[in-house]
Amino acid sequence: MPDPTVSAPDIEEMAGSLRLSIARLARLLRQQDQSGMAPALATALAAIGREGPLTLSQLAAIEQVTPPTITKIIDKLESLEFITRRIDPSDRRVCRVQITTAGKRKLQSIRSRRTAWLTAQLHALSPDDLGRLHDVIEVLDHLTTAPPAASKSAPLAGAQKAQQ
Repeated sequence: MPDPTVSAPDIEEMAGSLRLSIARLARLLRQQDQSGMAPALATALAAIGREGPLTLSQLAAIEQVTPPTITKIIDKLESLEFITRRIDPSDRRVCRVQITTAGKRKLQSIRSRRTAWLTAQLHALSPDDLGRLHDVIEVLDHLTTAPPAASKSAPLAGAQKAQQ
């Protein structure tokens, strides 16, 4: 339940600050990659590793990109031997992509570098800051795993349509 002492403009300002902080952190983490892999390739590879095997349509929906864009991403990942295409045995018209051992190693390398960088940053924090950050992580986990309320999903859907 929202804190009644926090006004709507304060919440809006907090939301803007949170969005900027998360975007900066995400950008800094991506910069630790040093693999030369474009972010779109890395996120698609992670999605395939997490949820695969997937059809190209499923992957395009997950990545929120158009079919021609996902085809280019898949072509590049396949040329790097990070994924393979497999014909669906139940419907030969359908192709599914799955991560390869090399793709798993690449993902692990990217994640390890990012985690190492973030670990070093956390070591520089005071015990009090680490405790507060632990509390914030719990809130962020709740915020990102809670099912959206029906009344709150309409503005989000409108915002997503406006971005497309």
